[in-house]
Amino acid sequence: MTKRLRLLLKTDLIATVIAGLLVVAPALAQQDQTPAQQPASSQQPSKKGNTGKHKKTKAQKTGASNDRLFFALPNFLTVENAGEAPPLTVGQKFKLVARSAFDYAEFPWYGILAGISQAENSEAGYGQGAAGYGKRYAAFFADGTIENFWVSAIFPSALHQDPRFYQLSHKGFWHRTGYAISRVFVTRSDSGHSEFNASEIFGSAIAAGISTYTYHPQADRTLSNTVSVWGSQVGYDAFTFVLREFWPDIRHKFSRKKMPGN
Repeated sequence: MTKRLRLLLKTDLIATVIAGLLVVAPALAQQDQTPAQQPASSQQPSKKGNTGKHKKTKAQKTGASNDRLFFALPNFLTVENAGEAPPLTVGQKFKLVARSAFDYAEFPWYGILAGISQAENSEAGYGQGAAGYGKRYAAFFADGTIENFWVSAIFPSALHQDPRFYQLSHKGFWHRTGYAISRVFVTRSDSGHSEFNASEIFGSAIAAGISTYTYHPQADRTLSNTVSVWGSQVGYDAFTFVLREFWPDIRHKFSRKKMPGN
């Protein structure tokens, strides 16, 4: 089984989250239509609100967040308030990517992917048993780490592009979905201007070539497989952008359910 099929093992998880977004979509659309009906008191600052103000000040200084998708996976390169994010230095770009790539949540995540790959016997050249699992685990970890650095650190530093995802957070569900997907091709420069997202397109292409022609089985080292892996990575990043766009809405609904009386 080729690397293309190995990457497609993520489809089940993607389909599950997309289904969740479709369930949430009607509520989001209704929320977009009635923002003016919210009580004015909810917009008033309080003593507790001062804490949020301090958090914004900290975000202004660091340009990053401590948020996590589904309270687990790192979401440090997402900006919820686009007007308050300072530009990142080269050092900050590399530190943020390293912080995400080696976050504690990534280790069990790659372990799950490696286990699925082992059960499906994808990339049979790795073999089975503990040795085969170890090779698959290392390959998954290397694939994710290499792509993250090329797309979000190396190319953005060289091209002076901003690797962060800026949430739209308003307008309708489909408009926001289209905006999120378009971030694959459009990004911000360090100066705040919109431009072609060369970091995503070319960075993922180089990452696909490195992984395919170095540590993956010899049978998978073909140009067609490299192109397939490249497309899979770009598609997966587009899906991730959509998830990052709507995560604050999903998180807010989780928080409301935990409040007394809801």
